[in-house]
Amino acid sequence: MSSKILSAAIVGLDAELVEVEADISPGLSHFTIVGLPDMAVQESRERVRAAIKNSNLPFPRTRVTVNLAPADLKKEGPSYDLPIAIAILLASHFLKMPEKTRETGGENLELLASAKPDSILCCFDALFVGELALDGVVRPVNGMLAIAAAARARGIKILCVPEANAREASLIEGLEIIPIKNLFQLVEHLAGKNLIPLFSREKPFDFGDTGLVDEENFDMAYVRGQEYAKRALEIVAAGGHNLLMSGPPGSGKTLLSKTLPSILPSLTIDEALEVTRIYSVAGLLPPDQPLMIRRPFRSPHHTASNVSLVGGGAWPRPGEVSLSHRGVLFLDELPEFSRAVLESLRQPLEDGVVTISRAAGSLQFPAKFILVAARNPCPCGYNTDPEKFCTCSPSAILRYQKKISGPLLDRIDLHIEVPRVKFEKLAEEKVAESSAEIKKRAERARNLQRARYKGYKIMTNAELPSKLIKDFCQIDGASQDFLKNAVNQMRLSARAYYRLLKISRTIADLSGEEKILLPHVAEALQYRAKAAE
Repeated sequence: MSSKILSAAIVGLDAELVEVEADISPGLSHFTIVGLPDMAVQESRERVRAAIKNSNLPFPRTRVTVNLAPADLKKEGPSYDLPIAIAILLASHFLKMPEKTRETGGENLELLASAKPDSILCCFDALFVGELALDGVVRPVNGMLAIAAAARARGIKILCVPEANAREASLIEGLEIIPIKNLFQLVEHLAGKNLIPLFSREKPFDFGDTGLVDEENFDMAYVRGQEYAKRALEIVAAGGHNLLMSGPPGSGKTLLSKTLPSILPSLTIDEALEVTRIYSVAGLLPPDQPLMIRRPFRSPHHTASNVSLVGGGAWPRPGEVSLSHRGVLFLDELPEFSRAVLESLRQPLEDGVVTISRAAGSLQFPAKFILVAARNPCPCGYNTDPEKFCTCSPSAILRYQKKISGPLLDRIDLHIEVPRVKFEKLAEEKVAESSAEIKKRAERARNLQRARYKGYKIMTNAELPSKLIKDFCQIDGASQDFLKNAVNQMRLSARAYYRLLKISRTIADLSGEEKILLPHVAEALQYRAKAAE
């Protein structure tokens, strides 16, 4: 006899349904898994065999064949352990599920079975995922949010998941979540003996938290001086723009960057679900945190490879640019990164997505992040410092600066100088404006943008495409003449011109102005001075 139940495979950030078929045939004891499985799926033979035996359930001593369909879709990971075990128990006639509807906790729960005349038992009302320990305990798996979303899209009503994944799966409404502790418990439930209560959804998550760093240690109130840099960070937080900071060592570039999350607006529910799906697939979702409520802050080392930064691999996985989605990607010591690695940032900065192409097809990962980069002006770091002598030769300085290409610099919206902080600023007792106060202004500006771009699938001014700039970034005649002179004298590119308009739009939003005025354009131009070098 054969059996057939449903599971799911992660493909990029989405999930595809997989039919797990088991067939019991006469012959010597042999267990085979087919359907393009990877090594982790192949090893599930030993996990499933031991889990069934140690759960006091019979494993058939005949020929067992398990097929994972469609056969041309690569299967990876241990999430097929549980559906394989259930399919084998169904095919061996040990598990016989009732065909009626029972009530559990006041809710109707359809118990998944319908006998077919061709002797194939199918369970297509539910989807099973989970890794099995050798003692039958069901362990959590990655990508549960994507699996739950795919199940709902295909009209599946019931999701049988590891108990540790139940809260994450419950983020997708319209599903009945059955939390499973071990294999024997699920077998008893499917046999209608000891039904498992449905997972009850808790109260909505609190989105009032901010930043991924400790705000007691990283707060704008404790950053001495650097008012110009703080203003640039406020514009970055309000409009989602990219920022490059240059300055001597110890001037506060890294501290300012790590303080940025404390002034970023809180995630919306849609943004939180996007970020959670990425972290779930990557296996980075904390076990006690089924929903990401803080904006990511990623800071890879300058030895990071191209694949680790943009994503990829034999089984494509999201890289740092996707893990920074809706958050901040901080690249400290920017010229120390490999030039090839930095050049791979061009497409994500322009398009907001990363396309990973392989022979079998292409996958896209979202990458709408804020790039914050810091660099020294020369190898010794003191070329622009008026108080310390630079020991670098002109040729060494030129080689150092050429490590960052012009096209990449052109994609960075704001370029600022972070000078050495004077002793008087360091010693003063006056407390600066706190991150909470700056965040309120950034929140108001983001709310204006969400209302303005409603229906366009645009969250920030930085995402505004060129075709919509004339509609939303209109300027008066005086501002137009001012920009014309600036573009001609500084020889700015068309990309830089459009980015200037978007920065001006953000500055106007921070001021509460509906129209972009000349002071807004003039301030935006201050941050493009370095692009002309």
